[in-house]
Amino acid sequence: MPLTRERIDARTLTVGVVGLGYVGLPLCLAFAESGVAVHGFDVDAEKADAIAAGASYLKHISAERIAAQVTAGRLRASSDFAAVASCDAVLICVPTPIDEHLQPDLSYVCDTAAAIAPHLGRDTLVVLESTTWPGTTQEVVLPELVRGSGLDLGEGLFVAFSPEREDPGNPQFVTRTIPKLVGGLDAISGELAVALYELAVDRVVHVSSAAVAESAKLFENIFRSVNIALVNELKVVLDRMDIDVWEVIAASATKPFGFMPFWPGPGLGGHCIPVDPFYLSWKAKEFGADCRFIELAGQINRAMPRWVVGRVAECLNQRGKAVKGSRILILGMAYKPGVDDMRESPSLELMRLLEGRGAAVDYHDPYIPEIPSTRHFPHYAGRRSQEPSPAYDCLLLATAHAPYTAEFVLAPGVPVVDTRNALPDHPLVVRG
Repeated sequence: MPLTRERIDARTLTVGVVGLGYVGLPLCLAFAESGVAVHGFDVDAEKADAIAAGASYLKHISAERIAAQVTAGRLRASSDFAAVASCDAVLICVPTPIDEHLQPDLSYVCDTAAAIAPHLGRDTLVVLESTTWPGTTQEVVLPELVRGSGLDLGEGLFVAFSPEREDPGNPQFVTRTIPKLVGGLDAISGELAVALYELAVDRVVHVSSAAVAESAKLFENIFRSVNIALVNELKVVLDRMDIDVWEVIAASATKPFGFMPFWPGPGLGGHCIPVDPFYLSWKAKEFGADCRFIELAGQINRAMPRWVVGRVAECLNQRGKAVKGSRILILGMAYKPGVDDMRESPSLELMRLLEGRGAAVDYHDPYIPEIPSTRHFPHYAGRRSQEPSPAYDCLLLATAHAPYTAEFVLAPGVPVVDTRNALPDHPLVVRG
């Protein structure tokens, strides 16, 4: 049956979501909870099995929410892409990382498009949600879909881009309440995508093209990357002047206009800010443009773990110890407080750098009992969280999880390098 605005409004359709991670699973629930039938897909069969059992594998998503939609018959999941044939719309929510040379890696997007294309029925809407460079939907996804399905844009195939804006662990903003940008490759694709997302999201913003939506998502994260780089550089400079950068930022934030506070840290983490700026700078070279400001911000942020390791060395030196041979415990492996997400976490790089200088390094994280296999640090897989104790020579607070109270962190009686300004002034605390 053709996908029409009337069918969307009547909710007589099935939405497929490919990629059941931190973006895809909340999106599945948002549609299912709005009364739409949803079929989730993931190459990881364990995720599909967990959903079928009404279980959750993400800390900030309750099992009760999943079970309720499974029981109601509105949510199912599998790793069999042949079931895409039963979907009227397919939303792609797969990773778009960068490689070791800071080049975009679209392999997940390309593989997904190739996997679903042979199963697309006539008049299916496909929406890419993965953050990527402007033009990806038109230049990469569309040709793959056309080649595999035999359908053409506007003639049996509708294609759009709508960037994910998830903020895992933030209770103030959930999928339904975060405004959704939508841009189609043609007019009808954009209109259908807007109508679709209006079922599950309170506010949908229709922009003129997929390229505008792709660019807007990059700009959002580049804005954050550049400003975080600014305060990270300020932290290094003010530290040499013996001025507290945290107090300076707080003082500046009292201005009620023209200023937005950003806070320094041990480096950038997550699936967006450390990655997205390089997608635009890479694409810009095709047009003979250099994104020097963006690339400089990336360099500053990527250098912060080395600066933090230097602070650890200073902390140990003040107590007559060297990094080599010291036992160090990193507090927080997740990239942000309150989540079990460690994608691009600077803690992994901190561990690598400290071990490279001869330290014995463990970690503690109440949300990550064991390090999973990661793209750039597979050799850390299987390491388990350890409890703070006086046996360590130094604690390095990298993530300000709520359980990391002053009482908890200072209890072992060993020095602490605090990279998040999470602890009060204390003889054992060194700002990092």
